[in-house]
Amino acid sequence: MAKAIRDVYGESLAKYGQLNKDVVVLDADVSGSTKSAVFGKACPDRFFNMGIAEAGMTACACGMAAAGKIPFVNTFAVFVTTLGLLPARAFGSYADIPVKMCGAYGGLSDAYDGPTHHALEDIAIMRTLPRFKVFVPCDAVQTDWVVKNAIEDPSPMYLRFSRDAFPDVYQPGETFEEGKGRIVREGKDATVIGCGIMVGNALKAAEELEKEGISLRVVDMFCIKPLDKELVARCAKETGAIISAEEHSIIGGLGGAVAEALAESGIGAPMGFVGMQDRHGECGPYSKLLEKYGLDAAAIAGKVKETIARK
Repeated sequence: MAKAIRDVYGESLAKYGQLNKDVVVLDADVSGSTKSAVFGKACPDRFFNMGIAEAGMTACACGMAAAGKIPFVNTFAVFVTTLGLLPARAFGSYADIPVKMCGAYGGLSDAYDGPTHHALEDIAIMRTLPRFKVFVPCDAVQTDWVVKNAIEDPSPMYLRFSRDAFPDVYQPGETFEEGKGRIVREGKDATVIGCGIMVGNALKAAEELEKEGISLRVVDMFCIKPLDKELVARCAKETGAIISAEEHSIIGGLGGAVAEALAESGIGAPMGFVGMQDRHGECGPYSKLLEKYGLDAAAIAGKVKETIARK
């Protein structure tokens, strides 16, 4: 059974953090939720509860990074990318300091806390910052790799995680490459380019569409910045239609990045966008929110057929 992404994150942070004594972890008094507390238990001398002071926490982490440490900054995604944005921009981006901004409860996954705690703008915010890399893992195996890679790569990063469990997409031991998407299902009629939980949902949609004679390619674009522009162009050329799928606003996130790459390629393929339609969410069961706002497999399948009709 798939494990909750936040649990995998905490375990991986503790596992790899114990192997590298430069790793330090900071949290804004929500370590039980972000699961950074797992690292805190394993390495208490390198764990810092900074209280509900996200901007100060991020600035402090940047100072630690400037001194040679590898700091992971933890709180809910909506807060780390808003309240923590100024120091992330001034120090992480402008000064090229390799702070690791870790956003827990991405998308709608903090379901019952509602719109103040949902993160539907975070990818758009963080991908605009020069030098920052942006990752959104789609399952447990990839989450583990993302943590390991963040320790090894001396770049400022935004890592977006979920509260929930995602369907398993990869087998244990698989590795990935920054800036390279992964085709997880071949198809010839259209391509869904997704990230996070939407990769698993796209695979479900592909199974249903296959019954209707539609062959859907599914791409996991876990690295949103740097984006695999070559793969976007290749899929547009080979399948003739592109659909982005993200648990985020359709404005400025993965869909925006893919649309930019598609426009730059000069390939005239139609594109559809699956994501939040320029609105906030609400409280409710996570699966019901995904269904209501058109982020489930059925919505993806519908958008695929709509986009194919425009070829």
